[in-house]
Amino acid sequence: MTTDLTPLLAPEGVVVIGASRQAGKLGAAMARSLAPFPGARALVNARRPDPAEGVYASVAEAAAHTDGRLDLAVLCVPASGCAQALAEAAAAGCRAALVCAGGFGEAGPEGEEYADELRRVARETGVRLLGPNTSGFFAPHLGLTASFVPAAGQLPAGDIAVVAASGGVNHALSFDLVAAGNGISLGVGIGAGLDVTAADVLEHLVEDSRTTAVALHLETVPDGPRLVAAVRGLAVVKPVVALVVGRSDIGDFARSHTGALATSWRTTRAALRQAGAVVVDDERELVDALTALSRIRLRPLSDPGLGIVTAQAGPGLLLADRAGTDGIRVPELTSTTRHALSELLPPLTYQRNPVDTGRPAETFARVLDTTAADPAVDLLAVYALTEPDSVDLASAAQDAGLGADSPAVVVVGGLPEDVAEQRARLHKAGVPALTGPASAANAVRALVTDARQRASSDTEGLPSEALVAVPAGPLDEDAAKTFLAELGIRTPDRVACDNRAEAHHALRRLGGPVAVKVLDAAILHKTEIGGVHLGVRTAEELDAALDAIGPDRRYLVEAMAPAGVDLVLGVRRDPVFGPVVLAGLGGTAAEALADVAIRLAPLSVTEAATMPDELAARALLDGWRGGPVLDRAEFGRTVAALAAALAASPETAEIEINPLRLTADGLIALDAVIVPTEETDHAQA
Repeated sequence: MTTDLTPLLAPEGVVVIGASRQAGKLGAAMARSLAPFPGARALVNARRPDPAEGVYASVAEAAAHTDGRLDLAVLCVPASGCAQALAEAAAAGCRAALVCAGGFGEAGPEGEEYADELRRVARETGVRLLGPNTSGFFAPHLGLTASFVPAAGQLPAGDIAVVAASGGVNHALSFDLVAAGNGISLGVGIGAGLDVTAADVLEHLVEDSRTTAVALHLETVPDGPRLVAAVRGLAVVKPVVALVVGRSDIGDFARSHTGALATSWRTTRAALRQAGAVVVDDERELVDALTALSRIRLRPLSDPGLGIVTAQAGPGLLLADRAGTDGIRVPELTSTTRHALSELLPPLTYQRNPVDTGRPAETFARVLDTTAADPAVDLLAVYALTEPDSVDLASAAQDAGLGADSPAVVVVGGLPEDVAEQRARLHKAGVPALTGPASAANAVRALVTDARQRASSDTEGLPSEALVAVPAGPLDEDAAKTFLAELGIRTPDRVACDNRAEAHHALRRLGGPVAVKVLDAAILHKTEIGGVHLGVRTAEELDAALDAIGPDRRYLVEAMAPAGVDLVLGVRRDPVFGPVVLAGLGGTAAEALADVAIRLAPLSVTEAATMPDELAARALLDGWRGGPVLDRAEFGRTVAALAAALAASPETAEIEINPLRLTADGLIALDAVIVPTEETDHAQA
């Protein structure tokens, strides 16, 4: 099957199979939508052909009357007839097809049979198939509207592509983007994705010169590694903004804490972010992000500085406050810049950053230019009302040279018609214009996130040291910790004991206090069965602990670790994305609050070291109330080593350290579980 989507998304000719004269039918709607298409067009209605009106009895007849230029077949027939219609279209020379009908996999066993047959025909003929169960796609530059939504044909051409799991979301996002002053280069609803997936369209967009930024909407991911590779390849040349559905669907909890926390929604978002996409929380943020990223893109920077110029103090405060919340640096301007501003602005205005101009005057353009030129400023955010008698905002921005070489976002306030006029002029000049401080803050965050992610990908690489594979299992806690030590991860002094006498000898050797645990590779959660006893100091306390654990057991007697902050660190095989790593604060709070960071594995030490910065409770790792401070480099080495070990061990399903304690002397693994692949579904609690 060809990987080229040109016959689908930029065909020379289109044929509608199942065209109808009844206005409310799908085939009639598609025929109307495709009527303006300047390429070859034909309609097929086997029951009521009318060649004089361009309606033919078969695709072969239609192809004969269009010199065989019918690349794309739009199937408007019931699910039961789609496979046969596709086969006939392929035989007539069509190389791509769009199937809008439902009634396939979502309709039960009979629908599954229809889907299997359609997939088989597509595979055997090499025809690229979009759908089924989608409202279609549109390419305004080509005058091509293969959608049954009438208004889609009125979308203006532009440079933002939309790739959405849902045809309805494809249309909704496109309309929202246009309402914000943008145009669309391509809008694709994937639907059921029997053949063409989001990854296919993303790969196609790499070479699409009309597209400068891409909106990606996901509901499910059929092939995680393929999607990640497609996003990574596209994000290098043009920004990708991703919205993932499923925040509230946490799915079935796995037995381990790692499985419970690494939900599909979180894992998908983490994977996309790691691949270079800007991940957003809702449609409004997506529109704001793309309004900016389709026009400007910061150079790769680990910590871009934001300059704020506001003609009204209050909105400037909103921008500055949100920047602080988003962790974006608002640096104080240099003395040289402040001196230059003092000659342009009234003395009572604030000029350190944000720069409050008061009511803007004829010096506004020079204020913008001066602030943007400050060496600490990488991006400028501007707020002003439409006041034609005071300043023409669009002209001021252009006079200041704002645009691709001097990145800025501009907020225009005022009456809708005045704002629309200013916004259109700013967009024409390559300056993203937003209509409120919140939208501008969304745009700023997207630009900064994109710059940071590209700076990270520019500098990092995977560990070059030899990978250490997990030994053949099953492994109990002592064996698991021995393996961790091989990876350079510190563990407490301990003694594995086969009987009570050896346990007493271990207590005398280690001295109190010690932890006494049941030692059994089949028991993953020892505390739940009373298999862990802490702070044991005397022979009597040891006997009591051993009695509670039970006879005929093996025991682990281990030196107690100093106090500190407990984390959980785990690597597991995600069913969609493969090896992933999860880190969070230990204990039940991490699971209840889902305060975790996730990455695909293997990963570099540099990337791993950034994970704690995503945690809401990260302050606990930075010396909270005199506590220990996490060495990010040590943490990065620990995570990268564990992730590399899983990647090198196909027979291992999961490795978890819980807790991994942060102490004044660094990190130490207090408990470890290694689960072989074949035992994932049978592990005992």
